[in-house]
Amino acid sequence: MSLLLNHDLQERFKKELLRKGIHLLIAFTPALAGINRPLTIALLCMGSLFYLGCELLRLKGRTILLLSRITAFASRPRETGKLVLGPITLALGAILALVIFPAFSPMGSENSTATHAAIYALAFGDGLSGLVGRPFGKLRPKFLRGKSVEGSVICFITVFISTWAVTRRILISLGTALVTMVVEALPLRNVDNIVIPLAAGFSVVLFEAVAKLV
Repeated sequence: MSLLLNHDLQERFKKELLRKGIHLLIAFTPALAGINRPLTIALLCMGSLFYLGCELLRLKGRTILLLSRITAFASRPRETGKLVLGPITLALGAILALVIFPAFSPMGSENSTATHAAIYALAFGDGLSGLVGRPFGKLRPKFLRGKSVEGSVICFITVFISTWAVTRRILISLGTALVTMVVEALPLRNVDNIVIPLAAGFSVVLFEAVAKLV
């Protein structure tokens, strides 16, 4: 029995490692956007359309290179036989951050702290919380609906660190980490990739505005 449990845990960790490895790649988006934001947005859009086409072919039984096999392996039980939307919503979350938050930045689109914080919250906060909490989390109170306390703690810590690295403001980082942790704990399923960066980004915008008034 213990061997079966260990094998199951290893398989879940491998799947989560692959999923979150892809998740973490979105952290390079701010650096690319700093070079050319319109091109970065265009690449995210084209990548999403290419992936969508591959997914539709996969559902029809056609395999496109290794992409379809990777998607099938990394998919969760509830996604079996369905379109795996995670990579699309991941790209959409980054695109929305790149489009929305520069408008709130007095430093220009390439230096938007809210944009950086939003995408880092998506990459590190959501990514690492799932990598730790899903396969290894032990404390799963009912109000978290299957998610773990360990994952939420990792989310808070990583978002605090990444936001502080961008803003250098402890209170803003604490507030953003708290909001992101609460949002990440909600049962949002695939739309968490969209809601989390928006929540983190607007938190930074709000807390920065409040900090200027006090």
